[in-house]
Amino acid sequence: MITFGVDAHKRTHTIVAVDDLGRQVSIRVIGTTSSEHLDALVWAKKHTPQGQQRRWAIEDCRHLSRRLESELLVAGELVVRVPPKLMAHVRDSARTYGKSDPIDALAVARAVLREPDLPAARLDGPEREVRLLVDFRESLVAQRTSIVNRLRWHLHELDPGTEIRPRGFRRYKAYATVQAQLAERDGTVARLARELCARGRELTEQIDALEAEITALTQQLAPTLMAIHGCGALTAAKILGETAGIERFRSGDAYARHTGTAPLPVWSANTARHRLSRTGNRQLNAAIHRIAVTQARGHQPARQLIARRVEGGKSTRESLRILKRHLARTVYQALRTDNQGVQLTAA
Repeated sequence: MITFGVDAHKRTHTIVAVDDLGRQVSIRVIGTTSSEHLDALVWAKKHTPQGQQRRWAIEDCRHLSRRLESELLVAGELVVRVPPKLMAHVRDSARTYGKSDPIDALAVARAVLREPDLPAARLDGPEREVRLLVDFRESLVAQRTSIVNRLRWHLHELDPGTEIRPRGFRRYKAYATVQAQLAERDGTVARLARELCARGRELTEQIDALEAEITALTQQLAPTLMAIHGCGALTAAKILGETAGIERFRSGDAYARHTGTAPLPVWSANTARHRLSRTGNRQLNAAIHRIAVTQARGHQPARQLIARRVEGGKSTRESLRILKRHLARTVYQALRTDNQGVQLTAA
């Protein structure tokens, strides 16, 4: 098999062809337009010997490589995504020194040869739509937080006695109260406060509309996932978007490692020990953590599991990590069930 490693950038892509032994066969630099992607495909066919297969290894930076990936997949090519962290180790073990686009492209190709089980790319599905909506909502929430912080300072300057409870600006009543207080005030500070108040209310309306859209879409795509105790619509949408297709993972253990909930072995003698994993997708890890905290507060099976672990000598924090590992398995099974349901509906 011939492997074509791609180092993707905003304006150019560097492609290096390597054989099964990792030896460089050819190199080419192309642009990022569809016509140049087609030229690269023609060039790759010329460098694929008769009777051999080819695959494309692309560094997993999807904001730069998404268009190339999708056009290769539409053309029927096999595309493999390479996590950037794997390239550093390949570069360290190579005989070449320094860092350049050809060196990086070669490292991408050799990483695929060294790690045969890397996930294959696929055309974007409804999960990407969910992720785009969730990311956009989070950006609006960040904007609202900044505006509300500045608004609170202006309100304190105008009247230190004005008190809006924490998270109060998530509700329209708080904006109505502030607007009524500012209606009869003059001056620059009052004018800026009125403008900030209006902008905060507008953002809140957008955020609420997005949340309703995300909830409806998630209920359609992942009803089993949302049935898990403590998994609300926004948490389910975050899991759905960050997972980006549960079929990418060969087992629940692989998914747990991807979420950073699988403990890491740290022993070198006779005593087997494990420690907390700091790797994996931290967004997924945070979503599972929110479910775990919610269950630890009010879900009887989770409370019983934590109690048993604490009685066995574990700390509360360690017991919560064990619960997260169990939840990763539950989330994996729920996503597989929902994925099968979506496929049956599409069929």
